[in-house]
Amino acid sequence: MTGTSKTLLEAYNNSAHPLTGHSPRTIEVLTKALAAWDPETESDIYGTGRVISQFESKLASYLGKPSAVFFPSGTMAQQIALRIWCDEKGSRKAAYHPLCHLEIHEEDGLKELHGIEPVLLADKDRLITLEDVKSLPEDTACLLLELPQREIGGQLPDYEELEAISTYCRKRKIRIHMDGARLYEILPYYGKTAAEVCSLFDSVYVSMYKGVGGVAGAILAGDETFTKQSKVWKRRHGGDLISLYPYILSSEYYFDERVARMGTYYEGAKELAAMFNQCHGVSTVPQIPVSNMFHVHLKGTKETLEPLLLRINEETGIGFTTRLWEVTPSSCYFEVSIGDRYTAVPKERLYEAFRKLHEAMEKAV
Repeated sequence: MTGTSKTLLEAYNNSAHPLTGHSPRTIEVLTKALAAWDPETESDIYGTGRVISQFESKLASYLGKPSAVFFPSGTMAQQIALRIWCDEKGSRKAAYHPLCHLEIHEEDGLKELHGIEPVLLADKDRLITLEDVKSLPEDTACLLLELPQREIGGQLPDYEELEAISTYCRKRKIRIHMDGARLYEILPYYGKTAAEVCSLFDSVYVSMYKGVGGVAGAILAGDETFTKQSKVWKRRHGGDLISLYPYILSSEYYFDERVARMGTYYEGAKELAAMFNQCHGVSTVPQIPVSNMFHVHLKGTKETLEPLLLRINEETGIGFTTRLWEVTPSSCYFEVSIGDRYTAVPKERLYEAFRKLHEAMEKAV
C-alpha cells in the first residue's frame, strides 16, 4: 500500500512527526486546561463574574490598554470595533487590505450587518504603506492593519513604517485598529512588548486560539469608552452566552503556557524556511520569516505534488502540510505555522525528509 491512496490531511493527521501547530484539536485541549483549575471555580454568567473580569484585566495590562473584553470570536469583535469607530465619525468608510479577513472570509458580514463600505488599500500581493494611507478619502473613519498579513505569507511592515502610519492617522483623526490575531508571534521580530506595539493603535483584537492554542475566543482592547460600547454590541450580536468559561479558562491556561515560547517558535520558523529554500523548485514567502508563520511555494501541478508529499510522509514520518492551494496551473503553496510540535521532531528524520523533497522536486520539475 502506498501513501498516494490517502489524502494529505489524512496522512498529516497520522504522521509520526507533523511539523506545524501545537497538538491535535481534540477535547484534550480543553480537559488539560480545566485540570489546572479548581473545580469549584465559579462560572461567568452573561459576561460578568470574576473568571471573565480577571482575565480581561490581565490581557488589558499585557496589551497596554485601559480595558479589554472577551469575545467568543474574532469575527464578532472586529466587526464591532469598526462599527464603533464608524459611528463615532458618522461615516461608513473603513479601510483595509484587499485580503483582509473581513473582506474574504466573513460572507460580507461587515457590509450586510453594519452597512460599512470598505476602502481597499494596496495591491493584494503587498503590504499597505504610508503612501497608500495618504490616499484615503477624508471621511474614512478607521484603518485596519493586520499584523502579520497572513494571506501573503505573514509579512510585516518595518516598525518605523508602522509608527509613521499611526502618526499620520492620528493627525487626520482616522482611528487605527489592529487585527492582531497573531500579535504574540511578531513580538520577537520587532523586539517590542505587546504594549509598545499596541500603543500605536486605538483598538486591538487578539486571538486566544491561533498562536496560543486555546479552544476559541478573542480579546478586544481599547479605552474604557470603546470597550463599554463594545459590550453593548456584543450583547446585540448574541455574544453574551450564559457562560464562556470553557473558552476563558483554556485561553488563560495556554496563554500562560505559550506566550513566552514565541521566540522559540520564531527561531524554528527561520530554521525550517531555510531548509525549504535549499530545495529545488521550492521557495518561501517571506524568504526569511518575520514571525512563526510563512508560505511555502512549490513549482508543479497539484496532481504531481500531492503524491510526492504523501510518499515522503510515508517514508519519513514527516508531515509537511494538510493541503495544497493552487497559485497557477503549474504552482502551489501551503502555509506553515510553528508551534510546540516542531521542537519534538527528530533532526535526522527532518533532514532525511528535506533530502527526499529536494531529490523528488529535481525529478518532477
